[in-house]
Amino acid sequence: MLVVAVGGIVVRRTTGTLGTAWAPFVASWGVRVDPAWLIVAVVLAGAVTVLAPRLSHAPAQPWRFALASGATWLALGLSINAARGGTRAWTRVFDLGPGGSFEAVNEYLPGLPTLRHGLHVYLDRFAEVVPSQPVNVAGHPPGPLLVMDLLGIDGPTGLALLCIGLGACLPPLTYALGRALLGDERRARTAALLTATSPVGLLFGVTSFDIAFATCGALAAWLLVRPGTRPLGCAAFALASLMSWALLAVGAWTAIVAWRREGLAAAVRLALGCALSVLAVNAVLAVGWGYDPIGTLRATEQVYRDSVAQRRPYWFWVVGSPVAWGLLLGLPLVLATVRGALRRESAAIATASVVAIAAVGGFTKAETERIWLFLLPLAAVAAAASGGPWRRSLAATLMAQAIAVSVLADTIW
Repeated sequence: MLVVAVGGIVVRRTTGTLGTAWAPFVASWGVRVDPAWLIVAVVLAGAVTVLAPRLSHAPAQPWRFALASGATWLALGLSINAARGGTRAWTRVFDLGPGGSFEAVNEYLPGLPTLRHGLHVYLDRFAEVVPSQPVNVAGHPPGPLLVMDLLGIDGPTGLALLCIGLGACLPPLTYALGRALLGDERRARTAALLTATSPVGLLFGVTSFDIAFATCGALAAWLLVRPGTRPLGCAAFALASLMSWALLAVGAWTAIVAWRREGLAAAVRLALGCALSVLAVNAVLAVGWGYDPIGTLRATEQVYRDSVAQRRPYWFWVVGSPVAWGLLLGLPLVLATVRGALRRESAAIATASVVAIAAVGGFTKAETERIWLFLLPLAAVAAAASGGPWRRSLAATLMAQAIAVSVLADTIW
């Protein structure tokens, strides 16, 4: 992984190719520090390092631990992002005004005028207007703007609050997924704490709408791995697919898990349930509001092919994409997942399979630090399934990496 990371930087500097400034990452070197918030981040990271092992093992009701894991992510995420740019860092990526990020024009707020003629027109014409939309709107189904419109979000503060609130739900949902899948309280808590301290979640969860996709995916995965809630899980999965095309991979992940744990027949039934639910939801939108899911997918694919992705060579990014995601996920999680896959652990095999398929298929070339954020809870459960007990050194390593990247690099989001 380090060879790919160093090689990408060398190739970029010598040839000017690869399509990002700091391949395999979408980031650039740029030290920026808010001293007061950096101190807060370091103090909080130290506190979590000391207290997390106790939190992992102390007797506590599940709901209390769930709240504590969410609060841990919230405190760390807010402080680590503010360590670079103060509290403005929480909303900057969505802010179209002076002092906002250059990336704001590619985010979701500029797409809201598409809804000015009402829901019916928006859905009926969505496939046709995709090429004219900001990159992030064009790259997803209509769900994100529908949610924003439903909640009355029309500014950077409201959008940031939505992302931060949903991000705080991710560790508790990972805990629930771990309890359902691993059947072990200690390992389920480890999965939640890994989610709460992973650099990729701390760096991109607070300032990226992709955290909403991760939370939707974790909810669907939790319901799908439990046989008693699978009908509800299929419904949640279908609705989640309206938020991001990438969340279809969650269905594949749960089907692989079911295959490993319950046999091929169970996996086929689960896959069919997910597929039929997605078809049903899209059929309802098509009949009731004129939505064209096939046309939307084709338009999105064309936008992607005409984008900066065409300047990103497949030969590099087939390896560079998973490497960038893995390094920001945290090497301890990657190593534990690989170890689990070698031991034939269900969650680890499913996670490795989804990552491999996404990389080889070239669905995303670069930006996987953010785009693959939805894989964080799945990878955390996989790592917890095969990893040892929670250690202070593990927490310290993950949080130190997050703080270092925050203040040393401009990661855009």
